[in-house]
Amino acid sequence: MIYIHPTAIVESKNIGDGTRIWHFVHIRDGAIIGKNCNIGKSVYIDTGVVIGDRVKIQNFATIYRGVTIEDDVFIGPAVVFTNDLYPRAFIWGEDRIIETKVRKGASIGANATIVCGVEVGEYAMVGAGSVVTKDVPPHGLVYGNPARLRSFVCYCGRKLEKVVEEKDGSIIYACDHCQKFVEIRKEWLK
Repeated sequence: MIYIHPTAIVESKNIGDGTRIWHFVHIRDGAIIGKNCNIGKSVYIDTGVVIGDRVKIQNFATIYRGVTIEDDVFIGPAVVFTNDLYPRAFIWGEDRIIETKVRKGASIGANATIVCGVEVGEYAMVGAGSVVTKDVPPHGLVYGNPARLRSFVCYCGRKLEKVVEEKDGSIIYACDHCQKFVEIRKEWLK
């Protein structure tokens, strides 16, 4: 069962079962929303946006055309996704849209801005207030303006610090919190 608050404007018919849509949300026709999502107050989701299952989108987030968000992603309050690298009020066309992808399990903190054309990797974490201008590797922890790679995080979101093995192309970390192992490819360190 889908819950849609009476003040929400939901034009799309592609809403997955179990999704909850709260006050003053606007979801445009042509957007695709997965199952068991939670879409907070005053969120805007443009036409053509694709959102996976179990995604949590906090209040006032703005997600424009060209954005794909995979399963289990967290989008913090007031996060903004752009879709035009050279915006002008007097020039607009579909050919100006540049795609952005947020991979499975990633988290984006409050008030972050994601500049179009980037990929936020699986289980990556973007700090609050960051401006992301380039790709974030899987499990990468980035923050700042512009956001820079600072460390790596576990599936549980905690910072990885304990190296248990080093191979030619990767480093294996063990999480002190949940005891999972995470393999970080050395090419991601660049």
